[in-house]
Amino acid sequence: MTGQDESTASESVSGAPIDFDRLGIIRNRFTTDERFTQVVDQPEFAPERLVCVYDGRFYPSSVQNARLELVWFENGDFSLHYHEDHDEGTFDHRWDRHPSDHNTRDHIHPGPDAPTHGDDTSHPSDWRDVLSMALTEIETRQRAFWEG
Repeated sequence: MTGQDESTASESVSGAPIDFDRLGIIRNRFTTDERFTQVVDQPEFAPERLVCVYDGRFYPSSVQNARLELVWFENGDFSLHYHEDHDEGTFDHRWDRHPSDHNTRDHIHPGPDAPTHGDDTSHPSDWRDVLSMALTEIETRQRAFWEG
């Protein structure tokens, strides 16, 4: 952990400290990625997260904005939350690895509403593969907007 107070770590869903070093690596990579117009590290509303705002050119005009929020823990647990705001509602999808009383450690909360009782699944063991998997699924969703 890099300079965060203990109250932040104790509030995590994982029980492990936030891995701010890993989030920094992702931030550095995503700030040069043309998919994102804004990458915000530890915003006030979610000080444990990295928030990445997608460029609007990937979406039809009915999608007002889209973002990926990432939190990673030092024990390898994570929560990746993809969110879209539409003219008439929202779309949410989450990939999670953390202890849960509603699912196995690896699970997803599928779109469009990311229900609390999600689907048990397995995620790759390497964090880079997890991130690649989520980005690929988001890209597939973005392409579907244009393929009619």
